[in-house]
Amino acid sequence: MVGAALKDGTADRRCVFEVFARRLPPGRRYGVVAGTGRLLELLREFRFDEADLRHLREEGIADEELIGWLSRYQFRGEISGYPEGELFFPGSPILTVSGTFAECVVLETLILSVLNHDCAVAAAGARMVTAARGRPLIEMGSRRTHEEAAVAAARSAYLAGFAYTSNLEAGRRYGIPTTGTAAHAFTLLHDDERTAFASQVAALGKDTTLLVDTYDIADGIRTAIAVAGPELRAVRIDSGDLSVLAAHSRQLLDSLGATETKIIVSGDLDEYAIASLAAEPVDIYGAGTAVVVGSGAPTANLVYKLVEVDGRAVVKRSEHKATVGGRKTAVRRHKPTGTATEEVVVSQGLPERQAGDQPLQRDFVTGGEQVDDIPALTQSRERLHDALISIPWEGLKLSAGDPAIPVTVVPAS
Repeated sequence: MVGAALKDGTADRRCVFEVFARRLPPGRRYGVVAGTGRLLELLREFRFDEADLRHLREEGIADEELIGWLSRYQFRGEISGYPEGELFFPGSPILTVSGTFAECVVLETLILSVLNHDCAVAAAGARMVTAARGRPLIEMGSRRTHEEAAVAAARSAYLAGFAYTSNLEAGRRYGIPTTGTAAHAFTLLHDDERTAFASQVAALGKDTTLLVDTYDIADGIRTAIAVAGPELRAVRIDSGDLSVLAAHSRQLLDSLGATETKIIVSGDLDEYAIASLAAEPVDIYGAGTAVVVGSGAPTANLVYKLVEVDGRAVVKRSEHKATVGGRKTAVRRHKPTGTATEEVVVSQGLPERQAGDQPLQRDFVTGGEQVDDIPALTQSRERLHDALISIPWEGLKLSAGDPAIPVTVVPAS
């Protein structure tokens, strides 16, 4: 596309692209904006080096005109959109990219790969946080996804409200609190469970978590308390009927005087499994596979579409894939109580402001330069917490249903 546009003179036309979802994944009532911070980091380094250009030349993918353009590439346009941690719904213009056609269109894959992944993980994570009802969650899914996706997933899970990650690189890169437990391999390495527990306590002290389900859970708990004493921080159960086992484990711990020892459960937990444990004496949940793959929705269904050329709204009319042309401006309407009631999106104009309207978009990049006041990850986490409180309670249900609030899109006149 870029090569052809360079040849016919359209590469420098001023264009606006938007990222939005035509529909939410099946069963979802809201989406969560995540990944914008990562995208901005990647954009700063998005260049084509000599090795890239040599490959394009040798493979006959690009001619010399295009290679020359790519060698000078640097995004010099504008990017705005919904802040990380904001909710979105079908039709929400969560990211707007404007500049020349060529400089914007070359970013499509980068933008969609980051946002589709991170938004999917954040939405799944937010549903798990809701299901946990205030109990902490640990993100433990690094071994269930690509090594770089694991770091990104830990970031999105933390944004969604998870308390910790087991991924140390995510902790280093993003300042996310880290925690973890020993694996079954550590217990199996030793001649017996008692020796393994004694080794772990000797190395880490009693403020550690012992994995008690390698052999027999009741025996494991008794051994753990015999070794560490009632001051042991926590035990983890990773298999079996967690509802029954959590109740029995609590009774056993209490009978051994370990009334403050916490119970951590893990093992293929998703939002539904977490919700089913709400009445059980579980203190902390460990979620792995489900969160890092979006818990059944591995993509947020986001698309990147051209909506404006030289100030003129353009539309795609394909069946079931039609777009609304023109740059959009969005506000969210609220009752005086603070409950969100509607999202209003206006093309090539501004919504008529009403009391309680919340503007949803902000600048991220102007003139090719990132603005200074990008919210920190902890601020985005707080934004999501507040946003989930603001939607009607039906929007937090785990069952399938309509989006939590309707979106009204007013097309260009």
